[in-house]
Amino acid sequence: MEIIEYWRKLPKLVRVVIGRLLVLVPQMLGVTLVTFLLIRLLPGDPALLLLGNMATPESIAALQDRLGLNLPIWSQFFVYLRNLSQGDLGTSIFTSNPVLVDLLERAPATLELITFAIIFATILGVGLAILSVIKPRTVFDWGSRVYALAAGALPDFWVALLLIYFVYYLLRLAPAPFGRIDAFLTAPPFVTGFYTIDSLLSGNFAVFKSSVGRLFLPVLTITIVNAGALMKMTQSIFADILKSDFIHHGRASGLPTKVIVRYALRNSTPPVITLIGFFMGFLIGAAVLVETIFAWGGLGQYAVQAVSNSDYPALQGFVLVASGFVLLVYLVVDILYEIADPRIQV
Repeated sequence: MEIIEYWRKLPKLVRVVIGRLLVLVPQMLGVTLVTFLLIRLLPGDPALLLLGNMATPESIAALQDRLGLNLPIWSQFFVYLRNLSQGDLGTSIFTSNPVLVDLLERAPATLELITFAIIFATILGVGLAILSVIKPRTVFDWGSRVYALAAGALPDFWVALLLIYFVYYLLRLAPAPFGRIDAFLTAPPFVTGFYTIDSLLSGNFAVFKSSVGRLFLPVLTITIVNAGALMKMTQSIFADILKSDFIHHGRASGLPTKVIVRYALRNSTPPVITLIGFFMGFLIGAAVLVETIFAWGGLGQYAVQAVSNSDYPALQGFVLVASGFVLLVYLVVDILYEIADPRIQV
């Protein structure tokens, strides 16, 4: 009972963080187990892929023994857990590098891409949603309807190719869609892994200009494709809030429109935060085609290579990192819930 009373006396924000961190361990263990088993169902033999079709059965068996693929499935899993507890994600069969090294090199590229994309998608989606609701039967309303239909039907790779053709090839308004900075420039000293931020911190404005230019097309692609769904959901939430009793009371009391909109937007914040958190977690895997088209060198490309080459350690490492990122995003969402509306029981 004393423990329960002490727990209740803790600030709600502290309880939320501790509770989510305690749940994180079994969640990650479950993800590890499911991922490990499902990856073993993938077609293809890593040993055969490495040695080629001309390899002899003896050489294949020897490599399988070295990689531990000839052990029973549960023995392989416990060996993997033991190594994982020591911070060892294994060695990539395809790159021959430690998986942790590969992931640390590629993760900042993906995180920078999806962070800027979600910022601009939120600004565009939420902004259009609010304008279309408070100004019905105007250009904002009709334009948002057309955009919502188009955005939901356009695949991201097609939008990317169109932007490359028109913005880069015809109009020359963007640099070549290849990599994160120009080939003749050197990456800034590592601080955050985000070239835009690290270049500013080091005072290298040439790299900053190049990194912003290279971000333009892939960020625009992801924004165009995903802002429509965010806009439609926000429209529904915001419109329902504007129909609530406290909004009618505010109008009857003579409150200015901008004040009413601010109150409605404040009450729409929690579900919108959930949507943004969902999109943030979704994009870490959904940006694979965009990364491939723009040769971005992020986690998405790494995962595709791992699947193509039956690279078990690399694919398992990617799934663990992606799962950890999603769980961290949901933790931040819970914290923002508490800040946005303390009445919500998380």
